[in-house]
Amino acid sequence: MRLARRRTSGRPEASVTRGAEGTVAVAMERYDEAVLKAVPVSDIRPNEGSLTSTLRTLLFFTALMITLPVGLYFSSKAYIFEGTLGMSDRDSYFYAAIVAVVTVHVVLALFVYVAWNEGSRQWREGKQD
Repeated sequence: MRLARRRTSGRPEASVTRGAEGTVAVAMERYDEAVLKAVPVSDIRPNEGSLTSTLRTLLFFTALMITLPVGLYFSSKAYIFEGTLGMSDRDSYFYAAIVAVVTVHVVLALFVYVAWNEGSRQWREGKQD
C-alpha cells in the first residue's frame, strides 16, 4: 500500500510506503529551486553578527582573566609590597595573592555586567523587529 501526501506550504513532498513485513519507509523529495531562492540568506542566519560580537567579548575577557591577575600579582609583589612598602618576601607573596584574587573577581564582575547588557540589547533589538 502506498500513501502520498503533498503539502502546499513550500515543504517537501513526503511519501510513505508500507512493505509486506509491516515496515514503513518515508522518502522526502528535495525542495524546488524557486522555494530555496525565495528565502534570503539573511533570514537563515539572523544572529551571525551577535554571535561574532559575543565571541569577541568572550575572547577579550578570557585574555584579560589570564593576563591581568598574573601581571598584577608579580608587579604588585615586586614594586609595591617589596619595593615601596619594604615588606618581607613571605608577606609580599600573601598580599600579592590577595591583589590577584580581587582582580579575578573584578574581571568576572565586569564580564557579567557586559554580557548582561549585551544580551538585553540583543533582546531589545530582536523584539523591535
